[in-house]
Amino acid sequence: MPYTLQQLTEFTRDIFKAIGCNQKDAALAADVLLRSDLRGIDSHGIARLSGYVRLWEKGRINVMPNIKIVHETPTTATVDGDAGLGLVVAPFAMQVAIDKAEKYGSGWVSVRNSNHFGIAGYHALMAVEKDMIGFAMTNASPLVAPTYSSERLLGTNPMCYAFPAGDYPPVVVDMATSAAANGKLEIAQRLGKQVPEGWIQDKTGAITTDPHALKSGGSLLPLGSDAEHGSHKGFALSATVDILSAVLSGANYGPWVPPFVAFLEPPSDPVGLGIGHFVGAMRVDGFRPVNEFKADMDNWIKRFKTSQTINPLQKVIIPGEPELAAEIDRTKNGIPLVDAVVKDLNDLALKFKINPLR
Repeated sequence: MPYTLQQLTEFTRDIFKAIGCNQKDAALAADVLLRSDLRGIDSHGIARLSGYVRLWEKGRINVMPNIKIVHETPTTATVDGDAGLGLVVAPFAMQVAIDKAEKYGSGWVSVRNSNHFGIAGYHALMAVEKDMIGFAMTNASPLVAPTYSSERLLGTNPMCYAFPAGDYPPVVVDMATSAAANGKLEIAQRLGKQVPEGWIQDKTGAITTDPHALKSGGSLLPLGSDAEHGSHKGFALSATVDILSAVLSGANYGPWVPPFVAFLEPPSDPVGLGIGHFVGAMRVDGFRPVNEFKADMDNWIKRFKTSQTINPLQKVIIPGEPELAAEIDRTKNGIPLVDAVVKDLNDLALKFKINPLR
């Protein structure tokens, strides 16, 4: 059954408060997490709530972090998240980037010592609200094998670019640099379905459709799936995210990134602190008047939306359109959750003695 955004927000906020977050951080973390569900990205939303709780139980998430800038120039900064929720650390970093952009035209912030930050689009869109172009990316647990390898060395390493427009909604390019996000495998597992060919390989490097293949030593594939279909490009994009997010900030990179799942221990030989992010904001009026840019963005969008298509019934989809459509629909009609997720959440409710989802 669908649940209202208010229901799920109150539930999520109460769980974060139950593990020790203050009211402000609990509300922010819930907002970031539920924005994913609202935009139809179920793999990164409330279904991950129990994962954050388990990491907290393992002592790997600090719910009262001292988030601070540890290195700074007028237009750049490095933020240490003090092992806090990435759902709280990343918005802090993006606000630093926006503040710098307001003064100097652009702001760039690299983050270390953080955790999973939800959907990249949430953070990039913070800049769009200020008539800026927003950037957000993060490295992640090593689940992806580079082209020609059977070894997990990179995460799904998502990146997002968000551009303001005028009469049209923002253009939001929010994507993993792997062929599929790990969360999509989790959805397939819950539904008992196979995944498409090209998403995952087994431990020998053979393509498989088994969504459980990661548990037996398999790995996700880079965007492009294999060398013949351009996986080296996905590998290169993922490497870019890893370097900007972690090598630049002093976070763990490559195979040293700590796993999101609590039953796996972080590497015993870390090369940095926690997970890394990279966010940025650029003032549009640092290049040209905002109204002129937005008018051209509208024209760009309109031209692509009205382009001739192979199938007359299928129109070109502008990046961000499906998520916006989901947000409109789910705001009105509620957010659907599969039974397995509801059970997982109600187990949390029982554990922390809060009202369950009905």
